[in-house]
Parts: sequence; structure tokens; C-alpha cells
Amino acid sequence: MARFEVVATPVDGVRVVQRAAIEDERGFLSRLFCAEEFSRHGMMTGIAQINHTLTRHRGMVRGMHFQRAPHAEAKLITCLRGEVFDVAVDLRKDSPTFLHWFGQILSSGNRCSMYIPPGCAHGFQTMVDDCELVYLHSVAYAPAVEGGIHPQDPAVAITWPLPVSMMSNRDQGHPLIDKRFEGLEL
Repeated sequence: MARFEVVATPVDGVRVVQRAAIEDERGFLSRLFCAEEFSRHGMMTGIAQINHTLTRHRGMVRGMHFQRAPHAEAKLITCLRGEVFDVAVDLRKDSPTFLHWFGQILSSGNRCSMYIPPGCAHGFQTMVDDCELVYLHSVAYAPAVEGGIHPQDPAVAITWPLPVSMMSNRDQGHPLIDKRFEGLEL
């Protein structure tokens, strides 16, 4: 039995992972990660770090974060509670979808995860209060190579579904993309 349906998106390498569930009167079991199945789809096969976040208020935006080489990371994002609009932006130099973005609703009920390859920025907006996400990372956090782009950058023009109610000072301080930005080298 396949535990995942992996669906391509318009952004090269970004995937929506629909998790199958085995259900009975007790509840359900849903696999979050399988190296063997992910390998068949050209996705990350190792996990170096797992993070769990809580975002308290509806309309908040967190992101758009990435890590540069040699610590560029793949991420698998899953919503454990609530509902978010999860977004990936392709920042890879010479990518056919450079500066394109894709957004997907992730919720505790739809059993979707989003796979984000190295070289893409990631962020999300909460659609309800009290959203919890779990992030599986292919490499550990490396502060020396972290980066971000502004979530409301007109060069990318993400269409957030709700008015942005709040962002951290850090995320508000991410730079806008200018004409000199050629993309990330992986």
C-alpha cells in the first residue's frame, strides 16, 4: 500500500505530499516520512533536524526563510493543528521557475504536507488561531548561511489569502529582491 501520493506543482521540485491514512474505530495512523518512498520521487531521504512551531494568531506570516550552500536544506512541512497557507519561492539560479512561488493549504484535517527542495525560500500564513507545524529538515540549522526575502516583496508578489496581521521584526527586515539578485548557487 502506498503511504503517499506525491504531486508535482508549478514550481520545479516543490511537491505536495498527500498522506494516506489507515483508519478504524480507534482513530488513524498516517506516515509523515519514508526515506524509501521519498527516494523514488527524488526527495530528501535523511533527516538532520525536526522543529515544531506554534503560531498563535490568525493572519500572521512567518518567513520567507532559506539556507545558502553548503547548508542548503530540503524541508517537509506538516500542519499538526489548525490551517496554514504554506508557500515556497524558487530562488535557485538558472532554475526554469526562478522567482515563481507556489502556495498550498496545509491543515490538520487534509493530511497534506509540502516538500520544499534546497534553494527555495519557505514561509506561511496562519488561516486560524493556534497553528502548529512540524518541519523535517535535511540539514541542521546553520545561522552563518541563513537568509530570507521579504514576505511582501513585489518581485515575487505572493498572494496571501488574508490581510497580513503581523510579522516578526526579523521577517519585516528581510530585503527586497533587486535586479542584481541572480539566484542561489547550490
